[in-house]
Amino acid sequence: MTLSDALFDVPAPTSPAEGHAPLHPVARLLDLAGEYTRHNDALDVLDDLSVPDPGAYARSAQRLAEQTTAVINAVVDLRLFDHANLTAALTRLAQVAYLADAAGHHDLPTSREFTAFAPEAVVDSAARIAAHQRRRRSGHAPEPDDRLDAVQQAALHEIALGHVVRTRSQGRDYVHSTGARVPIGTLRSLEANGLTERVRESAPPAYVGGGRQDRIRLSPAGAAALATVIGCTPASASPIQPSPPAATKTAARVR
Repeated sequence: MTLSDALFDVPAPTSPAEGHAPLHPVARLLDLAGEYTRHNDALDVLDDLSVPDPGAYARSAQRLAEQTTAVINAVVDLRLFDHANLTAALTRLAQVAYLADAAGHHDLPTSREFTAFAPEAVVDSAARIAAHQRRRRSGHAPEPDDRLDAVQQAALHEIALGHVVRTRSQGRDYVHSTGARVPIGTLRSLEANGLTERVRESAPPAYVGGGRQDRIRLSPAGAAALATVIGCTPASASPIQPSPPAATKTAARVR
């Protein structure tokens, strides 16, 4: 296995273990957002190392496109009531899948641009779908995880977006986020409870010549927990934006 293959080792979707229910589509979307962040980090590291392997990042992008399409179909299978927010979410996910597929057919800089905003788009779509289920009192909506306070919810949301990294300097740990501030104490609590994972030296440096940073990701348990509260108000870290006036029919199944 080459260095590039290892960096782009995006796992194939796994079947639920016997006796366990499959992940809710919203949790699957949050996990998928993390895979897009991992893909983007790997592109940035490859660019930094100047050893791009077109085959590796093309395979990764293709698998992400396939996973995105699979989750779209899982949401459609829920047979939710039609609504503009639901249509907007599914349409946006279809755009993400299309761009991910196209990313594998371009050079490294262009490929990186195509997936640059995929994590945010996927998380926003997850929030819209979750809010729609609650608004309609859908039987598919998971019960809120009451273990999470507002600060923890906000931190998990930032992590899902791919905004959070952790570094260590002069014996001290630091947390950096491109969005809302994530307190170090909150992050330690989430990690201790198995809701987050620290992937060491997987994120690009903060500045030219600096060392790689540790990416903070949601664990499967963290994705499942956030899925129960994402899109709620007022605790949600990122309020759902109004949908643009568009069609009111649910997007068709993607082939």
